[in-house]
Amino acid sequence: MMSLDRRDMLGLMGASALGLPALTASAQTGGLKISHQFPGGTLTEGDFRDRLCRRFAAECEKRTGGALKSTVYPGSSLMKTNSQFSAMRKGALDMSLVPLSYAGGEVAETNIGLMPALVPSYEVGAQWKNAEVGKLLAKTLDDKGIVIVSWVWQAGGVASRARPLLTPDDAKGLKVRGGSREMDMMLKQAGASVISLPSNEIYAAMQTGAMDAAMTSSTSFISFKLEEIAKFLTSGRQRTYWFMLEPLMMSKEIFSKLPKAQQDVIMAVGAELEAFATEAAKADDKAAAELYAKAGAKVVDMDEPTLKKWQAIARDTAWKDFGEKNDSCAALLKAAQKLI
Repeated sequence: MMSLDRRDMLGLMGASALGLPALTASAQTGGLKISHQFPGGTLTEGDFRDRLCRRFAAECEKRTGGALKSTVYPGSSLMKTNSQFSAMRKGALDMSLVPLSYAGGEVAETNIGLMPALVPSYEVGAQWKNAEVGKLLAKTLDDKGIVIVSWVWQAGGVASRARPLLTPDDAKGLKVRGGSREMDMMLKQAGASVISLPSNEIYAAMQTGAMDAAMTSSTSFISFKLEEIAKFLTSGRQRTYWFMLEPLMMSKEIFSKLPKAQQDVIMAVGAELEAFATEAAKADDKAAAELYAKAGAKVVDMDEPTLKKWQAIARDTAWKDFGEKNDSCAALLKAAQKLI
């Protein structure tokens, strides 16, 4: 939530004195703050997650006749990456597009947002929103003070320096960033050492040799320029066990203070942007493979038998662990498995 300047504060005090309803800080200062960790761009150029936020802001302003304005803060310039989810819960941040699993230490159920091999395709991911698993997840987040505005799924793969990481046997002895606790569990079982850090810190870790390989989305492979240091890429363009739920979310505290008409606009625009996100993510899967090949990296694709090997490991490690956390996690996992 935005800080109030002296004029804003006087306005709120005046409204209170007159017995009038006070505006929210966001409405009073004329805009929402939207934070994310990815490189900034424009409405038409750059990381599609930044473009999605900018499109969202522009369309909401247009449909509300300028009443609902937003400012996008890319590159974790407003606050640190791992602080965004908690800040939204407290009403200290209006909106963020952030990997859901980053909140796993705070809300265990969010770890399902990057559960290895549980979502095998964009088509299955798209079914979540209106299926039992999506309704359960949305309810859980709502109870924690978070509203999902736009469901965004991304495929990913592995960029590595020493050798390709395609099969479980390839993981032995490598220092790998999986991107979630559950992904790390699968990697450990395959023989890797795991490193935990946000995607915007991957480049430096690989450059210094602190990490041999990193799993992340195809879009991040492009945006963070990992082709400059990676020698191998396991692409997500055909099959992958790495599908991340990276939604545009809003603080329930902030959302609930907005007029119903503005709430409706927010949810409508968010839903409409989901098709854009899917097409952009698929395009980046192909673009990343082409970019890395052009840079001299060896690009490999995963076949169905290899995916099944990873899924078997995931089922016995990450899935089992998640399902045993609490009844809510067990229900989410059971509902998700109905779609595969």
